[in-house]
Amino acid sequence: MKIITYNVNGIRAAVQKGFLEWLENTGADVVCLQEIKALHEQLPLLELSALGYEVYTYPAQKKGYSGVAILTKINPDRVVQGMQHAQHDAEGRVLRADFGDLSVLSVYFPSGSSGEDRQAVKMQFLADFSLYVENLKKERPYLVLSGDYNICHKAIDIHNPISNKNSSGFLPEERAWVDSFLAQGFVDTFRYFHADLAHQYTWWSYRANARTKNLGWRIDYHLVSANLQEKLLSCQILPDALHADHCPVLLELNI
Repeated sequence: MKIITYNVNGIRAAVQKGFLEWLENTGADVVCLQEIKALHEQLPLLELSALGYEVYTYPAQKKGYSGVAILTKINPDRVVQGMQHAQHDAEGRVLRADFGDLSVLSVYFPSGSSGEDRQAVKMQFLADFSLYVENLKKERPYLVLSGDYNICHKAIDIHNPISNKNSSGFLPEERAWVDSFLAQGFVDTFRYFHADLAHQYTWWSYRANARTKNLGWRIDYHLVSANLQEKLLSCQILPDALHADHCPVLLELNI
């Protein structure tokens, strides 16, 4: 099973930049999208269907904001919107698809970069998401949590850790949350295969020619439950996809 996660920063804008043509060539079975910024009917449903994908979405209540989607060539047994938390669900941040014993989630964590209020929302989301997943594992123990976490875990995951030590997305308390979440029984699949590989990023600012200079952050992840570790085949970042300020990450599982 090939699973891609991709924050497209607006699906309609990404389509104008060749997203559909790129998608056709990936061979992906499941694609988790974040920040779709669109209602279900605003997605290119006919074109995606022609490529063999069923389309499931969970848009934010606020138009043109946030929202997640799952595109799948495999018919899911069940699709569940949200994490049963009114504040977070209003922003369209979690969508789950069940395939037999396996559950794949498209997740979009809040950003705290716009100020203290949103940073507080982000920290609350981290606590609530941990509890949600802890409970979900009792029912669905085989989990793939794919998405934009808006956190760089370690210094190797960010181009300038010293100057960004007080930046949202690299705060000590955010990084400590990743430590604790992995300790709940999850594997960072990219680092599982590439423990010491530096300068590997999934997001670049539009400012200062950051992408050309590769001044980026690794904030998009496939985290899988530890019981799937033996099923891991590969995980790679795909920086040549240029439809957004993020790039996709591809996970391959022997399922």
